[in-house]
Amino acid sequence: MIAVPAGSTLTLRCPGEPDLALIALAEVRADFVAELPPIPVLGLDEPGTRRTGILELVTSAGVTWIEAELRGGRLTVAGDLTTDVVQRRGAARRPGTYAATGTAQVDSEPGRRLVRVTGHVEDVSTGGLLLRATADNGPHLPAGIVRTLLHVGMPWGDMTAAVTTVEQIADQLRGTYEWLDPVDSAALRDFCVPR
Repeated sequence: MIAVPAGSTLTLRCPGEPDLALIALAEVRADFVAELPPIPVLGLDEPGTRRTGILELVTSAGVTWIEAELRGGRLTVAGDLTTDVVQRRGAARRPGTYAATGTAQVDSEPGRRLVRVTGHVEDVSTGGLLLRATADNGPHLPAGIVRTLLHVGMPWGDMTAAVTTVEQIADQLRGTYEWLDPVDSAALRDFCVPR
């Protein structure tokens, strides 16, 4: 079963146009990606506007790309998968609340800038984590975070990790490990994998 969660950010890449960031308004489910019913989305297009392109689709099984059409606030899968799922969510994981501080790298014009962040990790796995945080210089996380260097308070001590952003929705950031100390990697595996 494939599920597109409500609140997911879906990116539609149309040839010759800027990418469109769309928010799924309701959860949609199907046995296979190609069988997904139309997804109600929030976008900035006028009613009646029709766009086609490649959709970066975030599902319960991971992230994939597929041809899609946007019309009247509904996103419809229009073709076969262009690639396989690239981010598996089958990694051993453990929910909880773990204090986190760090520095986020924001990709903005005219260049990249660094922002201090404070918050907590809500879900940790051997492949990545889910961070809920705010910026030290404002009430929210800035948009466009590409990677984050985090110090997370884990039961065995401080875990330091470089995290590449997979999805960012408001103050919630989901990412995969770009770098993790080998000692922390072994401790994390022991922590997440049930015995």
